[in-house]
Order: sequence, then structure tokens, then C-alpha cells
Amino acid sequence: MGMQPARLNCLLGWREDKTRLKIGIIGGSGLDDPDILEGRTEKYVDTPYGKPSDALIMGKIKNVECVLLARHGRQHTIMPTDVNYQANIWALREEGCTHLLVTTACGSLREEIQPGDIVIIDQFIDRTTKRAQTLYDGRPTSPPGVSHIPMAEPFCTRTREVLLEVARGLGVKCHPQGTVLTIEGPRFSSRAESLMFRQWGADVINMTSVPEVVLAKEAGLCYASIAMATDYDCWKEHEEAVCVDNVLKTMKENANKASSILLTAIPLIYTQEDWTHTIKALKTTAQSSIMLPKQH
Repeated sequence: MGMQPARLNCLLGWREDKTRLKIGIIGGSGLDDPDILEGRTEKYVDTPYGKPSDALIMGKIKNVECVLLARHGRQHTIMPTDVNYQANIWALREEGCTHLLVTTACGSLREEIQPGDIVIIDQFIDRTTKRAQTLYDGRPTSPPGVSHIPMAEPFCTRTREVLLEVARGLGVKCHPQGTVLTIEGPRFSSRAESLMFRQWGADVINMTSVPEVVLAKEAGLCYASIAMATDYDCWKEHEEAVCVDNVLKTMKENANKASSILLTAIPLIYTQEDWTHTIKALKTTAQSSIMLPKQH
């Protein structure tokens, strides 16, 4: 005997009524400008996993309810390893978010993905080593059971399609798919690592997609990522190796691309045909992935 479905649904934060869309936005390095929101208010919350990276900033984008969270804190004080990914995802889900649109800076591992290009990533390779990768972590305050969440399709295909359509409509150079390799950081890769990651089939490299996308899948959220290439990592001969100065320069020059995509995509997501089936399918997958403790 497992937990009663109604109780489990309550823990997962599910709603039985018609789906009401709310868009969560997780802003990455240099891509977390709160000015994109109208009528902003701040809310500090706590979760079973501790506090999120910063306050949740509520507001609207073209009359669509949104919640913005700075992944590294608004002062960029939290290194990738120390981001409380569990708390961030839990807080946004508890706030009623159905979608998560996130931005991330990344290094390019492919000649054709040039600095300033956008990649709507669809797969990941995980090279992190120190991060909690599940909401079902055995703590007394966490939901019960073990989640064996499928990860064949980590990102929400439908949400990705909207982002891609918008990017193309805006004339932004955009790659329709790509595999991101997430390293632990905070250091950048050695040249040998960078060359190996290319052989593995990775297209871009960052420090934050995992476990964020995994936890979003466990939470039953429509998660998609706008990855901005800022450099060629260090694999490319006759090209300056990645450094913070160049990353920040490229981000500053191109940050408007990510915000333009968000500002256009969010009302489109809201007015598109019904998302009820998509959200229900994600939540059903999340629920059916949980092995609950045996009842004696």
C-alpha cells in the first residue's frame, strides 16, 4: 500500500482545477534583469530545503503572471555548486508556476555556434559531482519515496518550440537543439577536457543546467532553457581561451537577445492552445516515477 493519490497530489502541489498558467523565470549570469517585469513585488520564502537563491520577484509581462528568481542571487554571490537548486525549484512550483523559462551563459564546443548565438538546448551530459539531484532526498521534511524520473527528454519540447519560433521571428541567430555538458565549476575546463567533451558530442558547456532541469522534471514543470554562447571554451586553436572578462563583455552585448525572446515568448505561451494535456502528462510522469515506502 502506498500513499493515497490525493495526499501525494497535495505534496506535489498539484491542482485539480483547470490549468492556470504562471511563468517562472530563472535568470543566469547577467541575464536576470528584474526590469522586464511590470508591477514588481518581492517575496522572501523558505522551503523544506532551505532558502532559495534570493527573493521571488513577482510581476507581469504583457499581463501574464510571472515570478523571477536570480539563480546566483541578485548580487551574483552564489557559485554554481552552492546554488540551492532544490529550494529554487520547490519555491517556484509552490508559487504556482507551470512553466520555467531559464537563461544560461555557456561556452561553445562547436565552430558553428558562435559567441552571441542562442541555443535552445534539448539534451544534457552531467559532469557535476557535489549536487543534490532529487527532491525526494530522504529528509523528514521532503516528500516520501524515491523518484526514478525518466530523463530521455529532459526539456519540454513544446515550450522549446515556442522559444525557437520567437527567436527566429526576432531574427536572432538561434540553434534549434544542442547538448549541454554541465561541469561542477567554478573553474573552467582544461583543454584536454574541452576536446574530450567535443568527442562526447556535447555542443555547449555550462555550470548550472544540471540539476536544475532534473528537479524541474521531478516537479512536473514545463522547463526550457535559452543558452547564450559567450566564448569557445578553450578547445579552439588560435582563439583566446575563455576568461571572465570576455564572458561578461559578450553577455553585456547580447543580453537583450534573451530578454527579447522572453518578452515575446511569454504572452505567446499564455495565448497558445490549452496546455492542460502537456502539464498533466508531465505531472503523471513525475507521480508514476515515485517508489513509495512499503506500508507494514
